[in-house]
Amino acid sequence: MSGPVDLAALRAQFDAQGLEPRNLDTDPIAACRQWIGAAREAGLFEPDSMTLATVDAGGTPSARAVLLRGLDEHGFVFFTNYTSAKGEALDASGVASLHFLWTAMRRQIRVDGLVQRTTVHESDAYFASRPRSRQIAAWASDQSAVVGSRAELDEAFAAVAERFAGVEVSRPPHWGGYRVVPDRIEFWQGRETRLHDRLRYERSAGEWTVSRLAP
Repeated sequence: MSGPVDLAALRAQFDAQGLEPRNLDTDPIAACRQWIGAAREAGLFEPDSMTLATVDAGGTPSARAVLLRGLDEHGFVFFTNYTSAKGEALDASGVASLHFLWTAMRRQIRVDGLVQRTTVHESDAYFASRPRSRQIAAWASDQSAVVGSRAELDEAFAAVAERFAGVEVSRPPHWGGYRVVPDRIEFWQGRETRLHDRLRYERSAGEWTVSRLAP
């Protein structure tokens, strides 16, 4: 088993190497998987954490952290309550931005794209893989709604646990997945000089083109 990663040495390596298109996979989604994998191998806390930015029907922006739960050629997947504030915003606008930040590695990824709900099968499959306590919590929490106290949440959790005692917990109809289908992905690599590297991939007619941006 390998020892802990020397992040200082890793940053120095990235700084010396810089970021060029030849350093990344020609498919930016594959490159995202590589960077997320590198953050995971470095032992960073919650390497799959990303900031999800949305805009509601009235044009008000909002951002919060969620966990990436799937990434393939179709896009970036996460799961939540459809009736939550973010769920309502996603359904209203149909667009979202994602932001991954690994400060210890001086790396960021930004993703912009259209949003679609995952299939019922995908949502069912992921829900079934969750720990039972989290399945119960999905039923017990009316996400984003005002609650009078923590005790109310605990009582709701206990009531759901009793309801499903001895049987499998089914997926709530208000809970499921969203997929961000990217049309723009930007990779940012920090440099000690602050003359950072930024490569932006944009998709048009199914093809990706890359541009370098000034930091």
